[in-house]
Amino acid sequence: MKYFILTFGCQMNQSDSERIASVFEASGFFPAQNLESSDIAIITMCSVRQMAADRVFGLEQKFRDIKKCNPDFLAVLTGCVVESDKKRFAGFFDHILDINTLPDWKIPELIKNYRKVKANFGGTQKTSRKINGYFTGAPKYTRTWSVLVPISQGCDNYCSYCVVPYTRGPLICRPWEEILSEAKNAVALGAKEIWLLGQNVNNYHSKNVNFAKLLRMVNSISGDFWIRFTSSHPKDFTNEAVLAMAESTKVTPYLNLPIQSGDDEILEAMKRPYNVAKYKKLVGRLRKSFLVHRNGLEANLAVSTDVIVGFPGETKKQFTNTATVFRAIKYDMAYIACYSQRNGTDSSKLADNVDLLEKKRREEEINEIIKTTALAHNKKYLGKTVDVLVDELRKSFALGKTRSYKTVKLGIAGNKVNPGDFVRVKITGAKPFGLAGTIIENGK
Repeated sequence: MKYFILTFGCQMNQSDSERIASVFEASGFFPAQNLESSDIAIITMCSVRQMAADRVFGLEQKFRDIKKCNPDFLAVLTGCVVESDKKRFAGFFDHILDINTLPDWKIPELIKNYRKVKANFGGTQKTSRKINGYFTGAPKYTRTWSVLVPISQGCDNYCSYCVVPYTRGPLICRPWEEILSEAKNAVALGAKEIWLLGQNVNNYHSKNVNFAKLLRMVNSISGDFWIRFTSSHPKDFTNEAVLAMAESTKVTPYLNLPIQSGDDEILEAMKRPYNVAKYKKLVGRLRKSFLVHRNGLEANLAVSTDVIVGFPGETKKQFTNTATVFRAIKYDMAYIACYSQRNGTDSSKLADNVDLLEKKRREEEINEIIKTTALAHNKKYLGKTVDVLVDELRKSFALGKTRSYKTVKLGIAGNKVNPGDFVRVKITGAKPFGLAGTIIENGK
């Protein structure tokens, strides 16, 4: 039998899908080329925005069409699933399974007894929050050169707009010994990049090891590889973590540090426990630490952020405060979201009173600021020689990332390169959201 996994959302969901693939293949399944040719489809969904949930709802007709040709076809839903959506999802999914109980999925029984399960439980599986088994499950890496290593699951923050604590549960940290073991094995098998993942990654703690100590431990692994991590929270960035990041030379000079709003009143309404002044001070400490401990381009820490525009009650003045902060901090990149009301969150009780056109206008204004600041940062790379990790090949060019997580378009005429190669590149062009370069030394 064949399985097919369709993944929506963040890198944690991608990591989930890698572990799901391993479980199915251990049960004798083979990967299908596409959804239509599969016997069982697993959808790893995201519920952070309504748009993401709507994409999954949009699969209903496709599933019904597939079942006309293959009556035994099964559809499984997992990942971040909001409780209020489950009743509707149960109408066209055969199972809704908690990702945290992945090692307990008994695939042959699910297939044999799916009608009974669907009748008795509405297509859902009752679960617990003991998820150590999830962490120890061996993944089937999608990209063996860029490996996703989860270090924690869940979140204790309960930001007023976010469903993650409700879909993933409270923070549970993976034992540091397991993290080191997975990272070491990945590097031994050729990984050139290790991503440490968590919904609140820098709130990691296991025994006497915190996030700063974990960074240093992973940095001490022998081999030529880079370290990245996501997603971090400003409130959990200690001075110890700032120093560990700057001093650990395998940690790349790139950080995504969500601000969400540049207005203190909106931050309070969002239940984000910091103000703009504290956030700006943290960014200043991080940038200064890299200037002290790194050389050349690596001394320039690239900072991206997440921001929500049109939060309930956000006035034009409050949005202007956000735009002002963006001009002051001069980000390299921003992931901009128009506020999306999610059932079950505190903010869902508030009137969503900023209309969509105004949200889009605010989104575009922030995007224009980012274009200006990102281009200024990228121009610093012109004429410089940098290391690039190749991510993918196209017909006439390749795409890769610098240590500072900038996308580079590479001409590959006369150069034999493969995904996962490190190449030395001379930067010849700069745009707001990417660089262009010429390979001067082939992969290693």
